[in-house]
Amino acid sequence: MTSALARRALTGFVALSLFSAGGLPQSAAAPAQANAAKPAPEAPKPAAPALPSQPASTGLSTDDVIAMVKAGLGEDVVILAIRREEKMFDLTVPELVQLKQAGVSDNVLKVMLDPTAEVDSVAPAAAVGDPNPAPTDSVVSPLGPDAEIGVYTKKKGEWVELLPEVVNWKTGGILKRVATAGIVKGDVNGYLDSPNSRNTVVTPVEFIIYMPEGIAITEYQLLRFRPNKNYREFRTVTGGVFHAKGGAMRDLVPFEGKKLMNRMYEVVLPSNLGAGEYGFLPPGAFNSANSASSLGKVFSFRILE
Repeated sequence: MTSALARRALTGFVALSLFSAGGLPQSAAAPAQANAAKPAPEAPKPAAPALPSQPASTGLSTDDVIAMVKAGLGEDVVILAIRREEKMFDLTVPELVQLKQAGVSDNVLKVMLDPTAEVDSVAPAAAVGDPNPAPTDSVVSPLGPDAEIGVYTKKKGEWVELLPEVVNWKTGGILKRVATAGIVKGDVNGYLDSPNSRNTVVTPVEFIIYMPEGIAITEYQLLRFRPNKNYREFRTVTGGVFHAKGGAMRDLVPFEGKKLMNRMYEVVLPSNLGAGEYGFLPPGAFNSANSASSLGKVFSFRILE
């Protein structure tokens, strides 16, 4: 009994000594060492600041188109920029008027209304820095460099000059109003001393009118001649067709001219004009008021069926 108590006391003393000296069993020290080996968790990184959202592109505006035109960009460049947007502008009438007044061409307006629309021939923009851009009227004449003033018609792909025909003017004793410089203002009768013109054409008929300096295409008259047995006749006006009334307009045929270059217009007559005798009367063909008759000229032609 005593020896057992002594052994217990000795065991307790040894354990107490080891604990006081800092000695621990291996199994007890291992968990502490494992916890010490683990790295400390990293602190969370701050979130990156959000970038401001970019507004979605709304494409070209009417102001953009006006700005491009005023900057001098060529019509072809402006049209290309509009087509690339593939956007149809919803233009009101006031907006169309505003664009036109700002110098926007009809071709550009067409493409704004319909990006797939066909346009007339577009002149390319002059090269940047070109010191000598080509002038607007530097177009090669379809009649050639040596063409003279007159009326031309197209035959077999070539332009042929219409030879003028002499007109005998008669007032017939009807009272006329005489303006300054002795020019008769009113309706007069013209006579051509042959039943047919030497110039024959077939529809559709193309003409080029090459005018003298200072003359407008609206001053030319297209007339239908009335054939008789040995001559042709027509009635027309002098001093301006816009002031004519009554029978003076009976033989006048309306037409439109397309400008090709300075003083040169193309005229295409419709195919339904009908066969017969016609002629272009230039301005100033009748200017005498000193006699009952006067001579002038007309560019006549005969349309065949």
